[in-house]
Amino acid sequence: MNKFYVTNLPAVILYRSRQKNSIKLMLRRTLVRSVLYSAFSLAIYSLQAQKLLTLEDAVSLALKNNYDIQLSRNDSAIAALDYSYRNWLFAPRLNASVSNVWNNNHQNQEFSNGTKREGDVTTDNLAGSVTLSWLLFDGGKMFVTRNQAQELVRLGEMTIKDQVVNTVAQVINSYYIIVRQKQQLKAIEEQMSINQTRLDLTQRRLEIGVGNKPDVLQSKVDLNAQIAARFRQLALIEELKERLNQTMNAAVGINYEVSDSIPFNNNLTLAQIQNNFEQTNTTLQLQKKNIDLAELTIKSRKADQFPLISFNSAYNYNRTNNDVTLNAALPLYNRNRGYNYGFSATIPILNYRNTNRLIKQSKLDLSYQQLVYDSQKSTLNLNVLNFFKEYELQKKMLELEETNILLAKENVNIQLELFRLGSSTIIQLRDAQLSLADAYDRLIAARYNTKLAETELMRLKGELIR
Repeated sequence: MNKFYVTNLPAVILYRSRQKNSIKLMLRRTLVRSVLYSAFSLAIYSLQAQKLLTLEDAVSLALKNNYDIQLSRNDSAIAALDYSYRNWLFAPRLNASVSNVWNNNHQNQEFSNGTKREGDVTTDNLAGSVTLSWLLFDGGKMFVTRNQAQELVRLGEMTIKDQVVNTVAQVINSYYIIVRQKQQLKAIEEQMSINQTRLDLTQRRLEIGVGNKPDVLQSKVDLNAQIAARFRQLALIEELKERLNQTMNAAVGINYEVSDSIPFNNNLTLAQIQNNFEQTNTTLQLQKKNIDLAELTIKSRKADQFPLISFNSAYNYNRTNNDVTLNAALPLYNRNRGYNYGFSATIPILNYRNTNRLIKQSKLDLSYQQLVYDSQKSTLNLNVLNFFKEYELQKKMLELEETNILLAKENVNIQLELFRLGSSTIIQLRDAQLSLADAYDRLIAARYNTKLAETELMRLKGELIR
């Protein structure tokens, strides 16, 4: 056997040389193919370039068109309209009425002295009045009602702000999940490129007699799996875009592109989020307004225990025209006019203790609203702590995965080069590819989860908008 190898050494060297030349030629072809493919893709992209939708554009469209925000604004506008009439609660009520009645009657009268009268009588009656009613005292209920209108306006403003904050958070999360899937698409396409190179290498090695067909078949299967994954990823991105369109209330099927990166604030602190939290969190601010309204309701119920004192006045006018009178004692023309005024008081004496029942209900409602506030405050404080821990964890994960992705890429490059030289197996290269795919999944997830935690912290703080 030693003699055989010594005798055939030139042939072995020649074979090795031809193999290396074939691999170099194949690599050149692969490089040229990749360059041409990239140039072609760039040309197609330039022709079919879509408009870039920035996060600011998406938020702006959502704030302008979102249905939930529009509904909140409508409710707030109703409260503002009521508030604009608040001072008219103290004004008197002035009403006027007028009527004109024509009567045509046939009269037949018989008197005790035997006298009879019969004939047609036409009467024209004109009547009018102007009445004034001025509530002077109602136990302070008018002032309470005015304050309630003011608090309802503030409640409407807080409702709009809360809906805006939630919508902005929804837009941010929806936008960056598209960016996340877009990055995942790039990772899949990178795997496709590696699989294509592996397929070319295995195919060439089979052609020159140093490879085997199972490696070629496995490479084709892996490449087809990546192609299928790319199709699924493209469909997912389109689905997510439609969901974002719905949030923005944009037309269905609008084509646009999103950014490639997910920026985030790396300097958030727990003290920064907790500082003045009760005064900035929109949920707690809304509940505070509910407490204020419950307190005003108690005052309004207590006002029903006091008498109502009003000033009343009226001016009346009445005129009657008779074209004929069968009775000589009746006038042909009669007119009355004049005014009156005075005070009235309505004193509650017995109402089956209904007012006391309503007062007790209002007090129970106030206790309920306070309990709701305390419960929400406890839950939100817990959410702040949990999301800040998640934020810190994802930052550490992101830092780790940013380093790990470099190692995974280097490992794939080494294994690919070794595979080209015939010093590595397809299994080792596939393991390196799987490690790279897992590293991309973890890295992209860490980027998105960090942004997700940051957005939720800012939403809880109430500072997504200024």
